[in-house]
Amino acid sequence: MVWRHRAVCLEVDPELFFPLRSTDQQVEEAKAVCRRCPVMESCLQWALESGQECGVWGGLSEDERLVLRPRVPRRRARARADKAGRPASAVTGNKGAV
Repeated sequence: MVWRHRAVCLEVDPELFFPLRSTDQQVEEAKAVCRRCPVMESCLQWALESGQECGVWGGLSEDERLVLRPRVPRRRARARADKAGRPASAVTGNKGAV
């Protein structure tokens, strides 16, 4: 994760990104730091793939990432199914489209 070495948040108190009580103002301040970060997209991708549930990552709040999260497991299931030569529904247990 070489991208972390270039992250702007290294220069900011980490508590900004992990508020005890999520306030709109604090979340917006954290997102402002993210918006000026050259590795924001890599950070977001890592947070989604690793299942980060708390804090602001890649410019998105917990709730905003929750909306995107279901897409990542489907990609993983599809990749596993392709490797095994099976339909993705066999890996995920879903009967519908993946």
